[in-house]
Amino acid sequence: MKTVSIVVVFSVIFACIAPAARGGDAFAFPQTPRGRRAAAYFAAFNAEGEGAMAAFLRENLGADALKRASVEERLARFRGSKKEARILTPEKALRATAESAGYLVRSGSGELLEFTFHFEAGEEGKLVSILGAPIDPETAADLAGPALGREEVMARIRAVMDGRSRADRFSGVVLVAQGDSVLLHEARGQASLEFGAANRPDTRFNLGSINKLFTRVAVGQLAEKGRLALDDKIGRFLKDYPNREAAAKVTVRQLLDMTSGIGDFFGRRFAETPKDRIRRLEDYLPFFAADPLLFAPGSQRRYSNGGYIVLGLIVAQASGQDYFAYVRDHVYAPAGMTGTGHLDADVPEANVASGYTRNWDDGDHEKEDRRTNIYTRPARGSSAGGGYSTAMDLFRFAQALRAGKLLGPLGKEWFGGPQAYAGGAPGINAELDIDPVPGWTVVVLGNYDPPAASSLAQRISGLLRCLR
Repeated sequence: MKTVSIVVVFSVIFACIAPAARGGDAFAFPQTPRGRRAAAYFAAFNAEGEGAMAAFLRENLGADALKRASVEERLARFRGSKKEARILTPEKALRATAESAGYLVRSGSGELLEFTFHFEAGEEGKLVSILGAPIDPETAADLAGPALGREEVMARIRAVMDGRSRADRFSGVVLVAQGDSVLLHEARGQASLEFGAANRPDTRFNLGSINKLFTRVAVGQLAEKGRLALDDKIGRFLKDYPNREAAAKVTVRQLLDMTSGIGDFFGRRFAETPKDRIRRLEDYLPFFAADPLLFAPGSQRRYSNGGYIVLGLIVAQASGQDYFAYVRDHVYAPAGMTGTGHLDADVPEANVASGYTRNWDDGDHEKEDRRTNIYTRPARGSSAGGGYSTAMDLFRFAQALRAGKLLGPLGKEWFGGPQAYAGGAPGINAELDIDPVPGWTVVVLGNYDPPAASSLAQRISGLLRCLR
């Protein structure tokens, strides 16, 4: 999911939306310590340079938040957000709770965003985290409506699923759970257009980049066992890494946070390589590993699939076990994820959704029939993405994270608040939202191009945030 963010957080809604400012008047923040902190954030974001944002972070972030990510690391993320959004203009207050406050915000490009500020306990509490995430007009309309009961929310979710399926905008599976109770787990559309096989609730879908989440957990486990340290350099584990500067300077932490300067493996070389040759993590290295760093490690943040390939190789070296075997034994098995794994594209498997895309030859063929995505994806996925799972397995993973079954202290540090994870590529789109409203889980898996599943997940989370 594309975000303009510091740290992911969502919170429960007590009132769906507050009145908008009238007649084009400038938005007025509440004259409370929390309202003033939110106002100060937007002022710092819109200021010239980054000095105002640095001062804001030092003054307004709580101690625990600064332990999770330093001011310098947050400034690296801010640079990317600033470049993308340019300016942020608050338009409406969305909600206020005992721990959070939300605002509807418009970016310089006109995109509508939902910002949520999460605070420490007490009226004077400093900031725990901030999220700015795109919000579609339908979700904005949901938030503007009256509060809803649980059954009405479930009915509306089903109606949205039905409408998008009939319009051929969604094919996949949706799971919505409150606590340990699954309230909705249903499929729509076709797993195989060629054979007329319908999607089922237990159908396996390609997860795209959601696999990065499992890689992060694996790294955290090995860090907690003392097999690696987050400030270790690449070169400690990968002695022959092609870029010697990266090997000497880039840390595990920077790989995790995508501040390493290592680029992506997608590009011309990847596109021109027969995909049956890409099966092992090492097979991805020629597409990026020898390239110069895009920036000095730690100075910026840029999405990096290549960095997560490197993390997978580090997991293998630090554990003494093949990456795929490690996550199977130490992530999937303890979470009870029986339908999850990295499948070979040319090995027949039962109950697996084929991917269908309108994106080929570097263009979007919106008016044409979808094609299979078999020529765009590797023969086997990686530590950066491309594994398969079911909606129920992702729910089990969320529950295992909440229960501390997979990680100790790092689990609370990395996953202590609400989280949103998405993956997408031609014919692939998946989203896992943990606690979009406290105690709730939303999983949407699809076999159409993005944003078919992600936009549905966001709509569902918007409806949940209108619960009474």
